[in-house]
Amino acid sequence: MKEEELNVEETQNGADEQPQNEQAEEAAPLTHEEELEKELEKAQETIDEQKDKYLRLSAEFDNYRKRTMKEKAELILNGGEKSLSSILPIVDDFERAIKTMETATDVSAVKEGVELIYNKFMAVLGQNGVKVIETKDQPLDTDYHEAIAVIPAPSEEQKGKILDCVQTGYTLNDKVLRHAKVVVGE
Repeated sequence: MKEEELNVEETQNGADEQPQNEQAEEAAPLTHEEELEKELEKAQETIDEQKDKYLRLSAEFDNYRKRTMKEKAELILNGGEKSLSSILPIVDDFERAIKTMETATDVSAVKEGVELIYNKFMAVLGQNGVKVIETKDQPLDTDYHEAIAVIPAPSEEQKGKILDCVQTGYTLNDKVLRHAKVVVGE
């Protein structure tokens, strides 16, 4: 029986020694290859993280670009809605004036009505940023005026100045929509 006890103790001691050996192996410094493998795994994880970030950012930017293109298209398509809706009451006034002209006998009343509609229309244009380019007795400015004819000036001080406006010019928020076509004195 003592032999059996001894064998049991030896196996227990052997079992105790085995985990100590494993612990000793774990505590032992890693070999160069193992270190490289761990570094490679860390680098691969970093690459995967960066790739995921890049893909998400790329998708987010693509969605942003598509959304802004859609908004821009809508703005171009419906950008004049405010201006056009402000002109509709003037169209109504013109329709009433046309009906009135069919039966009107007083030309001065019709003329006065049309002038009122014109003034209302010019006020709406002004509210939308449209202004008339001034031409009367102004010096020629090629940024705003287009000289279509040059005639001899009736007086010395009118040389180089605008004598007549053939077609009115307009600006929209200080940008020329249409140049004023003018006659200049020489």
